[in-house]
Amino acid sequence: MRYAISIAYDGTDYGGWQIQKNSVTVQEKLEEACAKAFGCRTCVTASGRTDSGVHAAGQVCHFDAETTIPAEKIADVLNIYLPQDIAVTKSVKAPADFDSNRWAKRKTYCYRMYLSRRRNPLKDRYSLFIKGEIDLEKLGDIAGIFEGEHDFKAYCKSGSQVKTTVREVYSVEVKTVCSGDCTDVEIYVTGGGFLYNMVRTMAGTMLNYAEGSLSREDIIRSFDECDRESVGRTLPAKGLMLERVDYGFDLFK
Repeated sequence: MRYAISIAYDGTDYGGWQIQKNSVTVQEKLEEACAKAFGCRTCVTASGRTDSGVHAAGQVCHFDAETTIPAEKIADVLNIYLPQDIAVTKSVKAPADFDSNRWAKRKTYCYRMYLSRRRNPLKDRYSLFIKGEIDLEKLGDIAGIFEGEHDFKAYCKSGSQVKTTVREVYSVEVKTVCSGDCTDVEIYVTGGGFLYNMVRTMAGTMLNYAEGSLSREDIIRSFDECDRESVGRTLPAKGLMLERVDYGFDLFK
């Protein structure tokens, strides 16, 4: 029987999603929990990898298991065996051929930062501290330049092995909330798929533009000439979160 689950995790202490030799990963912990719950080794496939230190609110996975546990209760059983920084939030019986990776149509990531005179340790785990002020109007104005189909080679970590660096971004939206002397900034990016470090570098480019160290012409050149010198810095992983994965239908209905 095939099952689908939605999971949330704090990626701070993990080497990303995918199992690897030299660090503890989210996939490793989830497969260990499945082995205890179902009594056998279980391979868990995710909608896509998240990098070391990146968080998720709505990562979607699938696996096959023979169990008498009702589908909607699998989340509760797995949570018994998972560490406190990983939790299954939903579980359902999935179509027999469902593939959480291949069936994904859209993914939405959010990069979070906060602007303040002083660092706030209660925000630091999930958000990047920016001391002082930036031009928030410019930050919102430049968002649309990333929408559409572009060659994002300049936004990808050097040496990444991919067939093509062309990707389509469906939307980029900036949301801000001001509270006292602190402004929380959220950059939501939705696309069909992303390159390694792409969203973090997009967010860094937007930030550099708002700070005045990059121009609109620089960003256009980054697409036309794949010029790495025309993009901003790659922001730290801690501010990035996989918000949701869309399949064109309500998987968890």
